[in-house]
Amino acid sequence: MPVKIIAIVPAYNEENNIAPVIADLRKYQPDIKIVILNDASTDQTEKVARASGVTVLNLAVNLGIGGAVQTGFIYARDEKYDIAFQFDGDGQHLASEINKLLKPLIRKETDVVIGSRFLEKGGFRSSLVRQAGIRLISLVNKLLTGRKIMDSTSGFRAFNQKAISFLAENYSQDYPEPEAVVQLLRNGFNILEVPVQMRARLSGQSSIRPIHSFYYIIKVLLSNMIGESKHRRKYNDN
Repeated sequence: MPVKIIAIVPAYNEENNIAPVIADLRKYQPDIKIVILNDASTDQTEKVARASGVTVLNLAVNLGIGGAVQTGFIYARDEKYDIAFQFDGDGQHLASEINKLLKPLIRKETDVVIGSRFLEKGGFRSSLVRQAGIRLISLVNKLLTGRKIMDSTSGFRAFNQKAISFLAENYSQDYPEPEAVVQLLRNGFNILEVPVQMRARLSGQSSIRPIHSFYYIIKVLLSNMIGESKHRRKYNDN
C-alpha cells in the first residue's frame, strides 16, 4: 500500500514566496498532499496559494507558527496520513532535500527526522548570533533530555503517524521547534538528525529579526527549563 505523505506549510504574509514554494514541492514530490496553513495573512497569500490548486486552511486569527503547524498536525491525524513533514512557506527549505527526511520514516527506522544545518559544512546558516544561540539551546536541551540535537530550531522536520498524533495534542505555541524536541524526547520518541542544505528566505523579512535574536534565545531557554519542571505524562499508545 502506498505511503500517504502530507506537506504542512505554515504561511503568514508570504504572497511573494508561496507560489515558488509550491512549485518546488511539486517538482520534487509530485505525489504528496500539500496543505497551506494561512495564518490570518493580511496580504494575498491565500489567493496565490489557491490559484496554485493546493488545499488552504485559513486560520481566523493569527496563531503564530505553533498554532499554524499544530493545525496541520490535527489535519494530518484526522485524515490518517502516514507521514507529515513541515516545510516553511518562506522558501528557506529545499524540496530537493525532502527525501533525506522521508527515507528513514518510510523504512520505519525512527519516529521523527530533523533536517540539520550543522552536521555538515556549507550552506545557509543564518547570522553568527543565531548560530551561537542555537548551539546554546542544543546544549541546554541535552542537559534536560540527555540527548544532543544539533539544530533544535530547524523547522524542516518529518514525523511518523505516532508522532503526528502526539503533536496534534501536545505542541507548544511559543517556541515550538526547540520545545517540541524536549517534549518528544521526554515522551520516548526516537529522533534522527540528517544533514540538509537550506537557503535564505526568498523575499521579505523573518519574524525573528537580528535585533531580537538574543531575546528570542533567552526566552527559548527559559521556556524549555520551565516546561521541564512541569509534570509531563508519558505518551500512551493505547
